[in-house]
Amino acid sequence: MTGSSGVSIVVAGGGTAGHIEPALAVADALRELDPSIRVTALGTERGLETTLVPARGYELALVPPVPLPRKLTRSLFALPANVVRSVRVTRAVLRDVDADVVIGFGGYVALPAYLAARGTVPVIVHEANARAGIANKVGARVATRVLAAVAGSGIHGRGSSEAEIVGIPVRPTITELDRAGLRAEARAHFGLPQYGPVLLVFGGSQGARSLNLAVSGASAALAAAGVSVLHAHGPKNTLDVATADPDAPYVAVPYLTRMDLAYAAADAVVCRSGAMTVAEVSAVGLPAFYVPLPHGNGEQELNAGPIVAAGGGVVIADADLTPEFVATDVVSLLTDPDRVSAMSAAAAGAGHRGAAAEVARIVLEVAGRGGRA
Repeated sequence: MTGSSGVSIVVAGGGTAGHIEPALAVADALRELDPSIRVTALGTERGLETTLVPARGYELALVPPVPLPRKLTRSLFALPANVVRSVRVTRAVLRDVDADVVIGFGGYVALPAYLAARGTVPVIVHEANARAGIANKVGARVATRVLAAVAGSGIHGRGSSEAEIVGIPVRPTITELDRAGLRAEARAHFGLPQYGPVLLVFGGSQGARSLNLAVSGASAALAAAGVSVLHAHGPKNTLDVATADPDAPYVAVPYLTRMDLAYAAADAVVCRSGAMTVAEVSAVGLPAFYVPLPHGNGEQELNAGPIVAAGGGVVIADADLTPEFVATDVVSLLTDPDRVSAMSAAAAGAGHRGAAAEVARIVLEVAGRGGRA
């Protein structure tokens, strides 16, 4: 589809970067296919989308959030009223932008989007996690197409049909990243040496205390092995690093605004295993030590499963990530170039680099199938 299509797409994936980034990756892919497409992102005033969406050049429409309590608490009794209010506002947005398709990625704005679109606008649901969330399970019941990152997520289409496996949409700056070509620039950007192994550490947008303590606690062993470190510890955290070796520096920063350069500078990663993190790290072909969150419904360990099975990563329990583990297992990998190379190839082979383009194609297919259902 080219030219002035007049197509209007609404993406719903607010709250966390894990919901927002796939939505924006699909938005980018849609614009690549047809620059005239209008893309509107739903979000809440409390989510990261208030900065991420405008920065990527897309229209943001704010709606009241609908958090779904997992336990019987007072907030559960307020749920019906919250849903009604949010659906009313969301329905007005869909009318105002003359939406042709709504595609949801889970999160606080997905449920009202699905309910507001029901019966008037075709719905597409994308589930990024290996274990589907409540909002997407509800949305799948009214969806025209149901997509998933991996098989066995527990999300099904109409008539219990299996979800279409497409992977996780990742932005082009990551999927098209030339790590080798960008390596020198990336290392200079962060003040890292041009030669020798580099370990990248990050625990999400807010950091992760257990990762911070384990890796910084092994700083002397890392430096002694000639391993430099690029560590994003989180904007609200501080990091006490025991050693500062100019030949193998420990570079600690609150937050990484250029993840492409961080990936290009690194040889391996210690990180959480949120769906988006796993998708990006595998897409760029980086070996990883995935440390699932020790709480939740266990989806983070499942997210890393396909990459680990392919040989591109290792899962380590949060409680087992200690300075001793970093000093032995992590250092052992980073000082073995052949193993790094093999794991890198395995990680890249297990990813879905074309997911964003495939989802965008599906969105336009649904939009062109008569518009409103």
